[in-house]
Amino acid sequence: MNIERLKREFGKVYDDHVDKIYRFIYIKVNSKEVAEDLTADTFVQTWGLVKVYARHNEKVRNYNALLYGVARNLVTDYYRTKREGIVPLESVQLASSAGLEEKAMINSDLSLVMKGISQLKDDYQNVLIWYYLDELTVSEIADLLDKSENNTRVIIHR
Repeated sequence: MNIERLKREFGKVYDDHVDKIYRFIYIKVNSKEVAEDLTADTFVQTWGLVKVYARHNEKVRNYNALLYGVARNLVTDYYRTKREGIVPLESVQLASSAGLEEKAMINSDLSLVMKGISQLKDDYQNVLIWYYLDELTVSEIADLLDKSENNTRVIIHR
């Protein structure tokens, strides 16, 4: 196990995925501070798993699946300890450089969309985030959900 090579590889994985993982977690917890903490925890736990894989001379085949799996588990644990439900998505604000009038219109439309999304099951919320925001392919989402691509397409369509 070449730890320096592994560190460089994981550094690139971090750079490529940190924004997506943070956004995913933020949408779930609706708190900047909690999202930052859980994002950091996601990468710390994932690094630990990567080292375990390396000790067994194995390589992580799908960092997306591993990172989102760890992030989902951390969000679940967070709410278990808080004894709260998932925070509605209505309060997530859109970052935009548009004018005030345009921002108000976009936020109004966004709040309607987010209200609808917040009423969906967790898996459906995740699929929408991954497909439309993170722009993951159907194949990547199927891997994350451990479902077939056809089943994943049906979930996206629904």
